[in-house]
Formats: sequence, structure tokens, C-alpha cells
Amino acid sequence: MTSAVQAYTYTGPSVLAGGKLGLSTSGGTALSGPAAHPRFFSGLLIHAAPAAAGLLAVADVALTRYHQPRPGSTRDPVVTCDGQRLRFESFSACGGVYARLDVLALDGDVLDRGTTNVDVNGPLRESLARVGGTDPLHLGVGADELTATTLDGAVVEKKVPLPPRWLRGFAEVQVMAAGWDLRAELAAPQAVRFLRSLPKGARSTVWAVPAGRDLRLSATGGRGGVCLSGTGRVATLLPLLRFAKALRVYGPADGAATASAWELELPGMRYTLAVSPQPARGFSGEGQVLDDLAAAEAAADADVIGMLLTFGPAVQLGLLADRSGLPLQRVRAALTQLGTAGRVGYDLHEAGHFHRELPYDRAQVAALNPRLTAARKLADSGAVRLLPAGQAEVTTDGGIRRVGLMEGTCTCPWWFDHRGSRGPCKHVLSARIASRLAVEATP
Repeated sequence: MTSAVQAYTYTGPSVLAGGKLGLSTSGGTALSGPAAHPRFFSGLLIHAAPAAAGLLAVADVALTRYHQPRPGSTRDPVVTCDGQRLRFESFSACGGVYARLDVLALDGDVLDRGTTNVDVNGPLRESLARVGGTDPLHLGVGADELTATTLDGAVVEKKVPLPPRWLRGFAEVQVMAAGWDLRAELAAPQAVRFLRSLPKGARSTVWAVPAGRDLRLSATGGRGGVCLSGTGRVATLLPLLRFAKALRVYGPADGAATASAWELELPGMRYTLAVSPQPARGFSGEGQVLDDLAAAEAAADADVIGMLLTFGPAVQLGLLADRSGLPLQRVRAALTQLGTAGRVGYDLHEAGHFHRELPYDRAQVAALNPRLTAARKLADSGAVRLLPAGQAEVTTDGGIRRVGLMEGTCTCPWWFDHRGSRGPCKHVLSARIASRLAVEATP
């Protein structure tokens, strides 16, 4: 599958000079409408050093391939302004690590709300790495705050390939995170000690197991433990430890070998890092969104819910259900559909969704999910035979597959390899689609 291409056009490079950080923006969506160079915020970052280090950490993730490292294209972070905070987000090139810096309690003027890309170039990275001390930093998200040191003011253009797995990852992360809980919270001394005790081998897999007010390392999983596969993938947390006030760890309750999230509480901000179940396994292949996307009404519901989204601090599911007239289950499925287009994220700390607008076409949803496309072809071709007791048979070139609709089981090799840990296989999806169509056709 070919990669999409995202074009960034900036009025000039972002710069940090004279205590002013000017972030140049490219192609955004705001409450005031689409903008080539939106301007969202002008004000002070009271805690300059952790903000600079956090922004640098987000940019580092965007630059990195944690699985099979090799040089690649520079991807600029995305920033969303909701009127109360700035959220800087990025995804690793390999699709297995997601980073977000939430800068809270803005001290300045919110000029608009929305989402855009921000230029983080080499010279700016070097400048961010030198920020220290206790002096506040003036931040401008938008072209008017660029200082006089913006070279000759020439337009900066970048064309960056966006791998399909990178795009799918945004949707998978928010769906998976919505099912995680807070598993442990450590004060700063314990957090520093634990993170520095992690194995140095970048591919090591460990479980963080709560032990009183601390975490201990275990080579095996267990209920309450949180899996961390590829300990080297949390390296961007380490430079932030000198600012850390607390560490929170999120994951599923069963302690399975799955993805997890690691959140550092910093002065006036939070830095969150989510890592996929394995270094070689990006979020894009998890398949947790497929059942929601397969629902016949999901696309139409997403259109309705999408019109109700605003760039507020949080997406309130109950309010969306009331305003749309849809049940909560369909609202959640619509948010999954919107998440696949990059329009919805999930904040673990606040246990709620948030709205953003990434420049991806909703028409790409089907193309970005080939398992769903294959399932629909099977259902449309009449390959599915529904049986009593929630069973079905799906005829394929490889033979007949026996499917359990409720439990999501299948006799195909793919299901035996993954046992549902990476979402339903195409045969289960096709049977569920056919089952829904049969119900709808019943008088």
C-alpha cells in the first residue's frame, strides 16, 4: 500500500531567541474555519525548561523508528488548542510509540481554537535543548510571533510520506486507551528509581508490578501488572525525570502482554507515552477499531457526531448522545470512525476523548483497514452462511472457516496465531456484517 503524502508549508522556520519561542504553523482547522497558517496562542510558559524538554521529547518520537532503526523523513508534531491547554502529539515512524505533551493552564491570549502542524527544525531542537533556569518563556503558536531571526522570511516547505500504519495508529491508540485503567502512581523519587532501573536492552520485555507505593520489575505477567515490551522505547521519559512530580502507569486489568501508557506529571504539564505490545508490532495492526467500523450506520453516525464536535476541553459522550439522539454505543462507534480520520483522541488522565482535526481524508478509512475491506467483500459475495446458536461458516479460497459470532472465534490460521488479541479476523468480521444485514432485512 502506498503512503499518503502530507505537505507542510510554513511562512518561516520556528525559532527560539531572546526568550521567545515562535512556532510556525501549517495547514490547520480552527473554530474560525480552515487556515493556511492558524494562530492559536500568545502568552507565557511559566515553566520554560520542562516545556522545552517536553516539546523536544515529542519531536524525538516523531523522528524515530524504534523497530529496525534507519534514517527517515521528519514528521512535524501536531498541536491542538482547546482554549485551556495546548496538546502536542506525535507518532513514531514505525507506528509503535505515541507521545503527547499537554501544556495546562495557559497564561496568555487564546486567539483561536483548533489543530495544526508546527515546524520543529534542527536549529530549533538545538535551542530547546539549551533551555534552563527559572525564567518564563514567551510562546507564540502562529506566524505573528516569529522573531526577527527568521532568516530571510522565505517560505519553508516539506513533503512527508505518511505510512498507512502511522495513520491507523492514531485510531487504534484512542480505542485501546479507552479500555485501560490507572494501575499505579508513583511519587517522584520512586518514579526516577524505577525508570532508571529498566533493562538497558532496547528490546527487553518486563512487567511493572505494583508493590506498595513502588513498582517492581518482573519477567512474567500477572493481574495488576503492566507490560512494557521494548524498554528502550520509553527513552524519551528519561531526560524529563529531573522535572518529574509523579509517574502514572496505565494498562488493562488482566496484566496481559499488551500495550501500555506511561505518564509523567511535570510542572504545569503532563507528558504521556503509549507503547505498542511489541517493538515489531505497531498500533496499526491491533484491529480494535474494526468491529465499530464494520457497523453499517457508523459512517452516517460519524457525520452527525462530527458536526457536533467543538474544540472544547473534552468530548462529553452523554451530551453528544442527547444532541444527536443516538444511543451511547453508536456514539462510541462514531467516535471510532472519526478517530480513524484523526479527529478524536483519548486522554487517560481525564478518562475522556478530545477533539482534534488531522488533515486526513475520511475516504481513506476503508483503504487504511484492508481486513475490513476483505470482510465486506466476503459478506457481499455471499460467502457467509449463518447457522443456529450464533455460528457461521465462511467459504474462502483456503476452505470453509467456522466462526463463533459472539466470542469472535474462527478456525482460520490467523485466529489461532492471535486468539483475538489483535481484533477480529476477516471471517469473524464478515459473519458479523452478514448477521447485522440479516437482522435489518427481517420484517
